[in-house]
Amino acid sequence: MSPSSPKAFPVSWDQFHRDARALAWRLAEAGPFKALVCITRGGLVPAAIVARELELRLIETVCIASYHDYTSQGELTVLKGITDAVMSIGEGGKGVLVIDDLVDTGKTARVVRDMLPNAHFATVYAKPAGRPLVDTFVTEVSQDTWIFFPWDLGLSFQAPIADGGKG
Repeated sequence: MSPSSPKAFPVSWDQFHRDARALAWRLAEAGPFKALVCITRGGLVPAAIVARELELRLIETVCIASYHDYTSQGELTVLKGITDAVMSIGEGGKGVLVIDDLVDTGKTARVVRDMLPNAHFATVYAKPAGRPLVDTFVTEVSQDTWIFFPWDLGLSFQAPIADGGKG
């Protein structure tokens, strides 16, 4: 799916914060968790919100590059793995919470699931292809929808839908 998709789902900072807090509410019942692993870069913002709400202090990152040109998912590259301190928590990551902004095709989620098969995997948004890899999410969108996250947007005019979205 690319940013030129006919189905666009723009998310404001306020909406994203509300959705990330809604995720934290759901996760509060799924815990307790001993550590949080966020998938960078998209997982950084929701991880900060969830960590605050659940009072998690042990926060780790796993750095995986997949969207190299912001339009299509390419080959996955693990740029930074998970530290031994977090990998040793529970059997296969039991007690570890993994956070990302979105599960799309599930390719990135599969790589992290292979690292921590018993971790609890949560995303703010989920698409059908990746949905089976996620334990908790807030909103599901269709596979052909492109989510515009607030950190990727600037303010600009939006043409009415009746005009075909063209200005």
